[in-house]
Amino acid sequence: MRKAHSIRAHRLEEQILHELGRILVEEIQDPRLELMTFSGVRLNADLTIAEVLYTHRGDQKKEDDVKKGLKTAAGFLRFRLGKKLELRHVPELRFKWDEFLEEMIHDQPTNTDS
Repeated sequence: MRKAHSIRAHRLEEQILHELGRILVEEIQDPRLELMTFSGVRLNADLTIAEVLYTHRGDQKKEDDVKKGLKTAAGFLRFRLGKKLELRHVPELRFKWDEFLEEMIHDQPTNTDS
């Protein structure tokens, strides 16, 4: 996916991230999506696809549940984004595990006072 670099795209990424977070907290009632966070959005060059990065607390079973929950909620999330942001064309939402954030959390050096 070729990433968009325009100011408009960056502003739209921020709006999508903010609104998805609000919808997750206020409107989604799927227990599979508890303790899950959207951590970023990347739009492609023509603004038709939004790669939504997410992370959560849990093990591999939780990861599978989150994927299923996101797949189920994708249409609703896209619909609500279109209504709230008043977009004529709402980007397709593709969810991707945020590996960078996960690595940053687990690769933190531990402070040991010896």
